[in-house]
This record gives sequence, C-alpha cells and structure tokens, in this order.
Amino acid sequence: MDTFLSALAIVSRWDVIAALLAGSVGGVIIGAIPGVGPAVAIAILLPATFGMEPIVGLTLLLGIYGSALFGGSIPSILINTPGTPVNALTTYDGFPMTKQGQAPRALGLSFGASFFGGIFAVIALVLLSPVLARVAPMFGSREIFLAAFLGCVLVVVAHRGQSLAAGALLMFGLFLNTIGMEANNYTRRFTFELNFLDQGVNLIVVVLGLFAVSQAFVLLVGKDDMEAAPEIKGNVLGGVLEVFRHKRVAAAGSLSGTIMGIIPGVGEFTSQFLSYSYARATSKNPGLFGKGSPEGLIASETANNSVPPAAMVPLLALGIPGEALTAMMLSVFYVHNVIPGPTLFRDHMDFVMALYICLALLNILALAFLLVATRPLLKVLVIPNRFLGMMILTLSFVGIYSLRNSAIDCMLAAAFGLLGVVLKRLNLPLVPIILGMVLGGIMENKFRTSLPRIRSLYSWIDRPVAMVIFCLICIVLALHLWGLWRDWKGKRDGSVEH
Repeated sequence: MDTFLSALAIVSRWDVIAALLAGSVGGVIIGAIPGVGPAVAIAILLPATFGMEPIVGLTLLLGIYGSALFGGSIPSILINTPGTPVNALTTYDGFPMTKQGQAPRALGLSFGASFFGGIFAVIALVLLSPVLARVAPMFGSREIFLAAFLGCVLVVVAHRGQSLAAGALLMFGLFLNTIGMEANNYTRRFTFELNFLDQGVNLIVVVLGLFAVSQAFVLLVGKDDMEAAPEIKGNVLGGVLEVFRHKRVAAAGSLSGTIMGIIPGVGEFTSQFLSYSYARATSKNPGLFGKGSPEGLIASETANNSVPPAAMVPLLALGIPGEALTAMMLSVFYVHNVIPGPTLFRDHMDFVMALYICLALLNILALAFLLVATRPLLKVLVIPNRFLGMMILTLSFVGIYSLRNSAIDCMLAAAFGLLGVVLKRLNLPLVPIILGMVLGGIMENKFRTSLPRIRSLYSWIDRPVAMVIFCLICIVLALHLWGLWRDWKGKRDGSVEH
C-alpha cells in the first residue's frame, strides 16, 4: 500500500499530468494522420525528453505510443488507410463496415476494444509483474525465432482460400527485408549495384506505399464525387459498450497482445494474427471476417493495444527493448542514469507502479477524447474524393520524407503504391508483405544468434518453451491441412453427385 500511495504522489504532480494530457491527446491526433505515426513523433520528441525527469519523459512517449494506436484506427475505418502500420488489419473489417453505413458502430467497437486491451494489459502487469519478469528470460533466440515463424504460419492460415497468394506475398516481404547492407559481414545483398538500396527498404515506406499511397491513387483516378456521410444507426458509445458482449474475443485478443508484447521482438503483428485467427476459428459467422465482422475488428484492436503496456516488461525487468519505440525509451533511462533491470523492481517499485498508473490513465483519457471528437472526425467522409486523395498523398510523402530526408524513399513509396493498386484490383491481401518484412528481420537475427549453440535439428526444440511453440506450429499446420482436405473432399463429392 505504501508503494501504491508513493506512486500516486508521483502521478499527481503537475508536470506528469501535463505529460499525460499531451501524450494521450497528441497521440490520438498523430495516429489519425496517415504518414506520421508514433515512431516519427517519438523520434522528434526524444531530444526534448532528455531534459525532463524520467517519469515525465516516459509518460509523454508512452502516451504517443499507446494513444496513436487508438487514433490509427480512425483512417483505417473511414478511408481504408492505416494511421499507423499496426492498424493495417483494422482495415479488413473496419472499412467494409463503413461502406455498409456502420462507421459510428465500427469506430465505437474500435475505441472500446482498444480501451479493453490497454486496461487488460495494465491490470495483468500489476498482478503478474513478478512472474512475468521471471518468464521473459526463458525466451532465448531459438524461442523468439520459432515464435516469429509461428506468426508466418498464421498469416498464411488466416487467409483461407488465398493461402498460396498469401504465402507468396509473405515470401516477398521476407525478401524485401534482406535487401541492403548485411550487418554482420558488411556485404551487399540484392542491391544490384544501386547505392540507395544499401540502407535497405524501410518498413514504414512500404506500409505507407501499399496502404496510404495506393488508396490515394485509387481516389485520384476515381470520380470526384463527395462521399456521403455514413448513416447513423447508433452512437459511438453504443459500439464501445458492444465490445463487452464479445468478452471472449476481447479477452483472447488482450491475452494474445499481452503475451506477445512481453516477448522481445515479436510485438503487435504476431499478436494480431494470433487473435484474429482464433476469433475466426471460433466464430459462429467466420464468413463475415474481412467483410465487416465486429469480432474481427475487436480481435485486431484488443491485440495491438495490449502490446504497449506489455512491451514495458522486458524493458523494465531486463533492459531489453522489444522494438524500435521501446529502444528509444531506453535512452531516456540511460540519460538519467536509471538502469532498467531486476534492481529497478527491487529499489524503485514506486516508479514502476507510477508508470503502470500512467498507462491506465492514458487509456482513459484517449477514450474520453475520442468520444468527444468522433463526430467532427466523421466529416472527413464528405470531402471530395480527389481532394482527399491529394491530402493523403501529401501527408504520406511528408511523413516518408521526414524519416530519412530521402527523395528515394518517396519514389519507393510511389512504386509500392502502384503495387498496392494492382493487388487491390486483384483482390489479394496486402498485410502478408508487411508481416513478412517485420518477422523476416526478427527471424534472421535470432537464427544467426542461435547457430553457435545448434548441434542438430533437435537442438532447436530441446527446451520447454521452444517445444511448446514447435507443437503449436505443428497443430496449426495440421488443422489447416485438414481443413483444406475436407474442403477438397466436399467439392469432389459435390461434383460427383452433380
């Protein structure tokens, strides 16, 4: 109780409260603008946080990180353009609901699911922090490699009926990740003597190209009609409350995000596909997924919003950043000579508890702001298509150029935008390319790290956690093959009877 009261005293300071407000509101706005995203915003704000106390700087950065995922669902649902890369899966069911005149309901479901996932993860961390700090070290390079491979398997399985296409696009994403200067031996891979490819293909460039730029191209070449505002069949709050009627899906997505967030290097994409695959497999209406399923939207948003709080576990308990955003936050600790690790939980538990309280308050503030600001945000749909397309294109290129001040990145994004248009015309999924890039880097790095300790194929799974993940991979593949065989048998029997 003394620790909790001490943490409350820290959070009640005016500068922490100001950071909470700026982070939550600013994060929502940044997430809602395609082409900016939390990574760019955090990179810009990082030098300013070095002059703040650790709790203030981290609260501001965590607010941008977590709240941007709330805001990123807005353009995903309204204009089929993810505000942040991890909101890409939200377009699967969010945008079809908008086309069906259910935009307020879709937004409410998204906000409620995001809030549910964030609060679930914070509560889990408060209750299980000591246990989770012990479990995290059990995931070595082999376990993380297998977890990433499981994510690759799930992205193929999730696209039932398009498994071959999804697999091919996943492999394309894996290939894109290999382009550039190889870090260990400093050799050039697939650069074709083009110097601008030495730095590799940036993930954010590909995401914005495939989703934002391609959508802008579609709008620009289409008719310049004004989109009608979505028919209001209920308020946003109704959608928020509807989440609690799907408690099983919401809890499963939140649990997936919490577990995947704790594992360094895995993050939102894998947790989303675990959650989405489970929701689809257990749904009474699996045919609705990808066509406007509330369960699909909830599964996606609970999973990605439960990752940011969980990602703080390896950072705080082990000093291991799970991704680029938490790596940026790690520098705030080092500037103030606060070293994350087991001693942080032992000597500064009030500081850790204050961070958890801030994470909970950030979710509350973000939801409250969105409930007030939803109506004005819906007006984006009454903007003429070509004007909206030009706005998306301009914001996307501004965001892309700000990454590395590179005009080449803008050209690459335009090329991926054209590819995205082609894939959309062919009704092929875009997300496997992104997941291939994300998991490809993780798998390559962990594969290299694991090799010195590998003596045989069995060495990959000779530890309990690795064996569990390997068994999950085998079960998923077996179930998928069984489903394919059953579908094939059904079609054959149907053709014979006919």
